[in-house]
Amino acid sequence: MPISSSAKKRVRQNEKRRIRNKSVRSNVRTSVKTLRALVAAGDLDQARTQYSLTEKRLDQAVAKGIFHKNTASRYKSRLAILINHTGGDSK
Repeated sequence: MPISSSAKKRVRQNEKRRIRNKSVRSNVRTSVKTLRALVAAGDLDQARTQYSLTEKRLDQAVAKGIFHKNTASRYKSRLAILINHTGGDSK
């Protein structure tokens, strides 16, 4: 347990950040899962719309320091490939 007041404050801050990070990470994962489900169902128009939303959520997570920029870039790249190579048409 923390003893000093600064250590106690740090514990409070860490808890708030942990909860926020968990929420943002969950939103990103849900968005990716929804996108993959749309592609699997063959609904490419809606998948492209979902891709832009997913891309935005990934960028927001990077801005908050929850994901590294290369991690978000990797997600976006793989999802774009998934959309563009399904059905044989490109954007």
